[in-house]
Amino acid sequence: MAAERGARRLLSTSSFWLYCLLLLGRRAPGAAAARSGSAPQSPGASIRTFTPFYFLVEPVDTLSVRGSSVILNCSAYSEPSPKIEWKKDGTFLNLVSDDRRQLLPDGSLFISNVVHSKHNKPDEGYYQCVATVESLGTIVSRTAKLTVAGLPRFTSQPEPSSVYAGNSAILNCEVNADLVPFVRWEQNRQPLLLDDRVIKLPSGTLVISNATEGDSGLYRCVVESGGPPKYSDEAELKVLPDPEVTSHLVFLKQPSPLVRVIGQDVVLPCVASGLPTPAIKWMKNEEALDTESSERLVLLSGGSLEISDVTEDDAGTYFCIADNGNETIEAQAELTVQAQPEFLKQPTNIYAHESMDIIFECEVTGKPTPTVKWVKNGDMVIPSDYFKIVKEHNLQVLGLVKSDEGFYQCIAENDVGNAQAGAQLIILEHDVAIPTLPPTSLTSATTDHLAPATTGPLPSAPRDVVASLVSTRFIKLTWRTPASDPHGDNLTYSVFYTKEGIARERVENTSRPGEMQVTIQNLMPATVYIFRVMAQNKHGSGESSAPLRVETQPEVQLPGPAPNIRAYAVSPTSITVMWETPLSGNGEIQNYKLYYMEKGTDKEQDVDVSSHSYTINGLKKYTEYSFRVVAYNKHGPGVSTQDVAVRTLSDVPSAAPQNLSLEVRNSKSIMIHWQPPAPATQNGQITGYKIRYRKASRKSDVTETLVSGTQLSQLIEGLDRGTEYNFRVAALTINGTGPATDWLSAETFESDLDETRVPEVPSSLHVRPLVTSIVVSWTPPENQNIVVRGYAIGYGIGSPHAQTIKVDYKQRYYTIENLDPSSHYVITLKAFNNVGEGIPLYESAVTRPHTVPDPTPMMPPVGVQASILSHDTIRITWADNSLPKHQKITDSRYYTVRWKTNIPANTKYKNANATTLSYLVTGLKPNTLYEFSVMVTKGRRSSTWSMTAHGTTFELVPTSPPKDVTVVSKEGKPKTIIVNWQPPSEANGKITGYIIYYSTDVNAEIHDWVIEPVVGNRLTHQIQELTLDTPYYFKIQARNSKGMGPMSEAVQFRTPKASGSGGKGSRLPDLGSDYKPPMSGSNSPHGSPTSPLDSNMLLVIIVSVGVITIVVVVIIAVFCTRRTTSHQKKKRAACKSVNGSHKYKGNSKDVKPPDLWIHHERLELKPIDKSPDPNPIMTDTPIPRNSQDITPVDNSLDSNIHQRRNSYRESVRNTPSTDTMPASSSQTCCTDHQDPEGATSSSYLASSQEEDSGQSLPTAHVRPSHPLKSFAVPAIPPPGPPTYDPALPSTPLLSQQALNHHIHSVKTASIGTLGRSRPPMPVVVPSAPEVQETTRMLEDSESSYEPDELTKEMAHLEGLMKDLNAITTA
Repeated sequence: MAAERGARRLLSTSSFWLYCLLLLGRRAPGAAAARSGSAPQSPGASIRTFTPFYFLVEPVDTLSVRGSSVILNCSAYSEPSPKIEWKKDGTFLNLVSDDRRQLLPDGSLFISNVVHSKHNKPDEGYYQCVATVESLGTIVSRTAKLTVAGLPRFTSQPEPSSVYAGNSAILNCEVNADLVPFVRWEQNRQPLLLDDRVIKLPSGTLVISNATEGDSGLYRCVVESGGPPKYSDEAELKVLPDPEVTSHLVFLKQPSPLVRVIGQDVVLPCVASGLPTPAIKWMKNEEALDTESSERLVLLSGGSLEISDVTEDDAGTYFCIADNGNETIEAQAELTVQAQPEFLKQPTNIYAHESMDIIFECEVTGKPTPTVKWVKNGDMVIPSDYFKIVKEHNLQVLGLVKSDEGFYQCIAENDVGNAQAGAQLIILEHDVAIPTLPPTSLTSATTDHLAPATTGPLPSAPRDVVASLVSTRFIKLTWRTPASDPHGDNLTYSVFYTKEGIARERVENTSRPGEMQVTIQNLMPATVYIFRVMAQNKHGSGESSAPLRVETQPEVQLPGPAPNIRAYAVSPTSITVMWETPLSGNGEIQNYKLYYMEKGTDKEQDVDVSSHSYTINGLKKYTEYSFRVVAYNKHGPGVSTQDVAVRTLSDVPSAAPQNLSLEVRNSKSIMIHWQPPAPATQNGQITGYKIRYRKASRKSDVTETLVSGTQLSQLIEGLDRGTEYNFRVAALTINGTGPATDWLSAETFESDLDETRVPEVPSSLHVRPLVTSIVVSWTPPENQNIVVRGYAIGYGIGSPHAQTIKVDYKQRYYTIENLDPSSHYVITLKAFNNVGEGIPLYESAVTRPHTVPDPTPMMPPVGVQASILSHDTIRITWADNSLPKHQKITDSRYYTVRWKTNIPANTKYKNANATTLSYLVTGLKPNTLYEFSVMVTKGRRSSTWSMTAHGTTFELVPTSPPKDVTVVSKEGKPKTIIVNWQPPSEANGKITGYIIYYSTDVNAEIHDWVIEPVVGNRLTHQIQELTLDTPYYFKIQARNSKGMGPMSEAVQFRTPKASGSGGKGSRLPDLGSDYKPPMSGSNSPHGSPTSPLDSNMLLVIIVSVGVITIVVVVIIAVFCTRRTTSHQKKKRAACKSVNGSHKYKGNSKDVKPPDLWIHHERLELKPIDKSPDPNPIMTDTPIPRNSQDITPVDNSLDSNIHQRRNSYRESVRNTPSTDTMPASSSQTCCTDHQDPEGATSSSYLASSQEEDSGQSLPTAHVRPSHPLKSFAVPAIPPPGPPTYDPALPSTPLLSQQALNHHIHSVKTASIGTLGRSRPPMPVVVPSAPEVQETTRMLEDSESSYEPDELTKEMAHLEGLMKDLNAITTA
């Protein structure tokens, strides 16, 4: 074959030269010169001809064994004969002194006694033949690989097995891939003869099909590779009689993925076993393979498939299907076909002059895509400024010099093999014209004047050559005409230029005669170039101008384009892009940026890459992308490469066909219709569709039908009558089958319809005329037993025969368009089938006159919904029934949303327009109910308002304080004031509580003010036991579920001065006519009502108590001075509220009272006495606000400490709340006396006359618990009597209910306030809901005093109490 190709090449070359000689013969005077191959261009000049120089035979890949001989063939043609040499692995072999390698006369390489061992492999490698002709050049052959088979090693050996008669058996014998050709089999140690029933697979495995008794025996495989044979283990094969029972199908050998080269043979193994004996059939890409009629496809013994002379079309997925009638099993494998490099376009011989630019063209194909390199005279061409690889494979040589002559070869190589093709370059003298027209491989800048020259005067040198424009990469030259030809209209010019210090000169020609300027491009920045200009006339080239030295401008040293960028798809979703380092990197390349873009879009994406290749994943399947690369150095981005485009590989469809429908034709056939998958999900060219159907009652009986990719319907025939069938369809590409549709059912008719006669008349016909159209609707004939194939509609003005339209039998209405207004039309309807048309049904109608009616209103939006997003934002959504099902707006309609609130009632609507089916309404008021409605407008048409939707915005913290805050003194109670107020104007939600702040110092820090919490449904509150004749300041703060609002402005109120009733404490104050004693004598230590005291007795008691109290106050004041500042700060921090200054804790749902007990050092207990009442009521004892208000008490105070403890414990037991609150003590700066008080003790208070008797709201008197310096009064007036005022409730709380307890009216115990003096008593801490919190409280309490200090104080106070009790008892 190589010889034939060489001969054909020689013939074509001879024909080419014959043509050249004939052409020259027409130009030259004399045929003798043409025959001699010379052209009379100038005296003594001759044209050198191209010399035929090529390989007749090239070496091929060879497999050898150790110790054998090998010949690598090589033969080259040339005149004179070439010298042949050999290279191994790129290095010339010295054959003169080599005993085992020698060069044969024809140039072939002979290797005797091949050497090969584990550590010494001198003969294995890559060989290349090199042919050289002195003074002509050198060519190299393709590279051939010599492989030496290694020592035999078995990777698997035969194993004992048994087989039923008539079934198939396999015996494995796998060795190194190089030794497979040397494997043979023995049975009972005798060579086994292979035939159509017993075959050896390419892997060495033995397959025996249709086993008989004679196949029994001992088997082994033998490897004979030149040395002594190597035997495998022996294995016995037993052939058993047919048991005549079924057995499951199993694969003994399955096909595996294979890679083959075009022209090779391939065997896809497939052996199955089972009873009954299975039959094997093959499919490729869902198409059944016909192995009987094909010459290339052979079904081997056992079921394996052999493909001879593989072509590229044989690539694909192969399915081996084994079926024995009872069951079917399937296996598959991928066959990949590769192709060696082949030349689509080979380089051609080129004539050129020095300084010209030329291009050798070379186009190759192959799989995988070959890489191309160029060789000149046997040496690799290294890309440089003058040798460039362009258009991936072509070689461009710039500024030819004489040494560039020689043979150039294009060498293409991939994983499969390599190939070479060459051409010769001859550089002629300048006075010798190129003998043919300029070849296509010459660039536009190198066209020379090729017409034969005539004798005559030549032009002188061009004058005044200057560089009129100098840039970084181009220079513009201008000049004047030569002195010998001042006009110069017919002169052309050539500009020769080169880098300073470089002998290689390039040329650029002017584009038209008379032009005296040229722009030289593609220069290097900051580089010195030498220019000269030469003029030509019809006689030839003239003198050259003097050399002009010009330096290009410097520029930021940015990289040039990355050469040899190429991309190829590696999967359906990924593409690999490769490139090389820019020739002009201008410093170190820091990184590359790879840009890519899907074809048809304008969104370019990029990724940073640090190497010379990158694989982009996540691309769309079977989609074309373009890529380009930009190199970056320290100065920034360089020049971008040209775009390269590549398409990702195809894949199986990712979606099922669309719109599957079934049409029952008759009792035995059903027509299936479908549409292709969506284009974005096809992932390739749809090559066909697979239809699968089965009876609904037998799900395992599935039938498959394949149709072409252009077919979108299929008639399924041969079905059973009155039977339901399930159908599904899947799309195919060359990669396989995509997902199938869902099963769709249809039932064939019980009996076929009659089509021996025409259909009967349709049962009804209705017409509805419009202006230019008539809507026709009808019902089918009453007799449903006659086949109806369709309906024929005839219509016309006055006659129904003017036009006829036929519609499908399933259609029940049709709109006749393009009619004339105000015209009388006659319409006829007939049903038809294959026999003919039935009886017509007539109707007439008059189209409406052509007027411009008022636009009909549109349907209002439906399903309006309001979704609350925040306190001021609501999203409105709706649906539009006049839109398609997908609710996509494609016209110019818009929607108007309106909304309002009914508070106040006269609020106006607000409006906004929207072009989508939702709108975000903002700027709403918090906690406000709004109503919304929507209308749609399209052109002049509008709808009515939709049904309203309602939504209430979320709550927000109050944004305004309570208003109208007033403070008044309670009549008859100068120490009690009543605070009144109104809710905030901007409550922004339901007010759940108020907090009253009061202080005597308006400039005090807010955490130093006393607080009183009030439930949200009350707008008044009383505060008792204030200091007389003292200015107070009051602020109120509202809260809702979202938090606290702002405080009101401070309101000042001065308590009245002391009146006669309150002076000096000489007697008890007047309690008023409406005062009632507390029920059940709760102040009596024995539970009985107190008796009236003698006035003298009372006076003695009051004076005695006053004196003792003053002494106690003085002692406590002295002790107070010993308290540290840090102790004061600690207790102030305990009074902070929820919003930063006060903290609340409790179980109230609406109001959380401030947790004034936490972190206080002592607990204060109210005086509580046992009551014999089974449901005792405990009163809230009025307590003085400071030490000045301490008054003598009645005999109810003489209960001892033990009784107080019992009373306190009783109150804890009777408290209905299951939760407890940590106790807190308070301290003033005037007295250090602490009143221990139960944190959770509750007293039962009877409803007063001023309270609603029907209400049983629990109340809590939250007393000031922090020292207020402004409350201190220096003078100590005589103690006054206590006041009683249970009329006004204070701080109602929601009742707390425990499990299995009755609901009680509860008042929590009051907390010690300013300067309150109480008898000392032990602290009893009830169980708290949080152990940690109670423990922390007790720890804080213990840390307030030293133990000795506390014991001393408690003992002193107990002594005072005993004295007080003794006086009162007396």
